[in-house]
Amino acid sequence: MHIVVVGGGVVGMTTAYELNRRGHQITVLERHGIAGNETSKANAAQRSYGVVYPWADPAMVFKAVPWLFKQDGPLKLRMPPSVETLRFIFATLRYAWSPGLFGLNRRAMLRLGIHSRDRFLALEQELNLPFDGGHQGLLHLASTPEALEGYRATHELLTELGIPSRLLTPEQVRETEPGMVGNGPLYGALSYDTDGTGDCHLFSRELANACEGNGVTVRYNVEAKKLIADEHKVDAITLRTADGAMETLHADAFVISAGCWSNHLVKPLGLELPIYPVKGYSITVPLKDPERGPASTIHDDNYKVVSTRLGNRLRATGFVELADFNRDIPAARLATIRKSVESRFPGCADLDAAETWTGFRPMTPDGPAIIGRGPRDNLYLNTGHGTFGWTLSAGSADLIAQVIEGQEPSVCLDAFRPGRFGE
Repeated sequence: MHIVVVGGGVVGMTTAYELNRRGHQITVLERHGIAGNETSKANAAQRSYGVVYPWADPAMVFKAVPWLFKQDGPLKLRMPPSVETLRFIFATLRYAWSPGLFGLNRRAMLRLGIHSRDRFLALEQELNLPFDGGHQGLLHLASTPEALEGYRATHELLTELGIPSRLLTPEQVRETEPGMVGNGPLYGALSYDTDGTGDCHLFSRELANACEGNGVTVRYNVEAKKLIADEHKVDAITLRTADGAMETLHADAFVISAGCWSNHLVKPLGLELPIYPVKGYSITVPLKDPERGPASTIHDDNYKVVSTRLGNRLRATGFVELADFNRDIPAARLATIRKSVESRFPGCADLDAAETWTGFRPMTPDGPAIIGRGPRDNLYLNTGHGTFGWTLSAGSADLIAQVIEGQEPSVCLDAFRPGRFGE
């Protein structure tokens, strides 16, 4: 079967790989000149299988307003907010206040996280790609006694689901991360023992090369414009090439993995995907003293900044900003990220020489991704993963391949069903 995958980020490329591995003829359409060059380019570099949680968190609602007015607060809102931003906020509140929904969605996402880790381990054995990856765990620091106490419930849930985790004392944290000698407040940590790291951009590019070596056609610098469909199926997709020419590409099936740009393709077919571009920032810098840097991934709850070791580099990421598609990088955002790194790993890197980035996480208002059959028989969706696209990509790719082939998915997809927003 000839299947077109729209989107060459990490979700699209893992989808292409999984379908190709199953014997299908695959064409990937990517609007950039290389794979993984949008949301996948410089994300937090953590594959946080045990940390995944829904965006619509009722516990965060009451913290959100104070964060907006705190200089280093992790949540930012561009003023005045657009209509799209307000619509997304109100939808988030509706889902956050839906009784029991957060818990159900969190368990569903954690089960997908477990499956994704298994698929990543299998994929890495099959291909042995160089992407500065590893599975040395993640530490979620507790900067207050209350934070550490709150981790106990998470630890119990992870134990129930069979996800290895430990509550650590400050001394155990420093044994695990000997480079963490800064003066940031520390009362312990929750250790996600089997979580991973990796350069998502490098992985996407290497996986694209591997796919092409296995017969996948990856077309770069093409923009998917419109799905041509009748009431039952999609027959083709129109696209604009780099020289501005329009082209029609026919196929047997289509998978939309275009992140924040997915909705414009499926909305004309009667399904609106309320995916919002939640903005984040990162810095990437060579380690000038690797022994003083993180061994794996550290989530600093004091600044809500994640610092990850990528070989001889450091990636530090932060902020949730609702600013539509504004690509500005305010100096204040980078200053907060640098503060976090210096408070935990002082002197490990020349932070002023860092490469900076901003990108848009394709977030749904409730939190789970959109995985399943679309509004036509041969149209499928694997998109809207928010901040967890890198983490959940391998598992999501396997699940959408199972759906396409008419198999029972390995993970229940009720929480991820594409039509849930109109219910």
